[in-house]
Amino acid sequence: MERISTPSYTWSKTYCLLTKPRIIMGNIITASAGFALASRGSFNILLLLVTFLGLSLVIASACVFNNYIDRNADKKMARTKNRPLAAGLISPRRAILFAIFLGTLGIFLLAFFANPLTALLALFGFLVYVLLYSFSKYYSVHGTLIGSVAGAMPPVIGYCAVSGHLSIGALILFAMITIWQMPHFFAIAINQMKDYAAASIPVLPIKRGMLNTKIQMLLYIIVFAGISSLLTVFKYTGNAYLAVAMPLCLAWLWLCIKGFRCNNDKIWARKMFACSLVVVIGISLAIPFTVC
Repeated sequence: MERISTPSYTWSKTYCLLTKPRIIMGNIITASAGFALASRGSFNILLLLVTFLGLSLVIASACVFNNYIDRNADKKMARTKNRPLAAGLISPRRAILFAIFLGTLGIFLLAFFANPLTALLALFGFLVYVLLYSFSKYYSVHGTLIGSVAGAMPPVIGYCAVSGHLSIGALILFAMITIWQMPHFFAIAINQMKDYAAASIPVLPIKRGMLNTKIQMLLYIIVFAGISSLLTVFKYTGNAYLAVAMPLCLAWLWLCIKGFRCNNDKIWARKMFACSLVVVIGISLAIPFTVC
C-alpha cells in the first residue's frame, strides 16, 4: 500500500498557515491605499498600525473559518490538500476557537482605537466572506462576485479609520477593488480548473467556457480602468496618479486581449494573475504620493 505523506509543521507554523498570510498581506496593501487617501498626506502612525493590526486579525479569523468550511473540499485539490485542517494537523474545534479569538480581538481593536464604523465595516466584510462567499461558491458562479465584495472592504476600512465616515472616495475604492478582483480570480480559476472540477466548485471557466470567461475579464478590466480614473475626476488624486494608473490598466488590457489568440490558456492565466498584482500594487503605492 502506498504511504501518503503529510507535511510536518511546528505548532506555530500550523496556526500561521490557517490564517492565510498572503491574503492578509494583499488586503493590507489595499487598506493602506484607503488610509493614505483619507489622510491627505498627514499620517497618524499609531492609528495606521492599530488599523492594520485589527484588520489583519479580522481577516485572519475569516480565513480560519473559511479553512474550516473548506476542509473537505481542500482534500480533493492538489494545491490545498496540505492545508492544516485538510491534512489533519489541527482539530476543527481548536481552529474554531482560534478564529473566534482572532476575530473578537480584531473587532475590539478597531472599535476602541479607530472608530465604531471601522469595526462595523470589518464585521460586515467578515460576515460576507464567511457566511455568504464560503458557501455560495459551491453552488453558483456568482460566488466570485460575493467574495469580491468582502475583498473590497479593506480599503474602505482604511479610509474610514481616518475619516470616521463614508464618502465618494471610499466608494470609488470599494468599486475599484471589487471589479479588480473579478479578472484576478478568473485567472486563478483558469489556472486551477482541474482542482476546482475535482472539488465540484462551479467557477466560470468550467460552467460557461473559456471564451465567455475571457470576454468577462476584458469587460471588467475596461470598467476597472474607468472607475480608477474617478479618483482624479473627483480630485482625490492629481494627474500624476493617472500617469501611473492608466498605463498599468492598458498593459493589463493588452495582455487580456492577447488571451483570445493564445495557445496555452494556463500560461496566459498565470501572466494575467501576475499582471493583476502589479496593477493593484502599483495603484495602491501611487495613491499616497498623488493625493490632493
